[in-house]
Amino acid sequence: MLFFKAILALLAYDVLDRFCRFATIYSTVKGWTVAPRPAHADTIDRVCNAVNYACVWYPKQALCLQRSFVTTHLLRKQGVQAHMVLGAQKLPFKAHAWVEVDGRAINERSNVQATYAVWDRC
Repeated sequence: MLFFKAILALLAYDVLDRFCRFATIYSTVKGWTVAPRPAHADTIDRVCNAVNYACVWYPKQALCLQRSFVTTHLLRKQGVQAHMVLGAQKLPFKAHAWVEVDGRAINERSNVQATYAVWDRC
């Protein structure tokens, strides 16, 4: 079921990205609340796997911002306090987005926090 929710969330992001400014997407993520239910021990792994599989089957390439948007949405719906993080590297300039839970980057390489300076967490 999480796989289908991830596919639909990827599509929702594409629609928002097509018709809205980044500020709208950003405020959407900021406004999401964490579901009041307790998360299971394997929730983070299940959500990350569902998003990974959905990205494989999605008809276009999902970049880091889209993946982070979807992962944050699904984790919060499952009761996990997840944050989408936006960061950048100065030289050469690169921007990146990832998801953190309890200050730990998930579904991401382990050195992402050392590579990119954080702009914002939402």
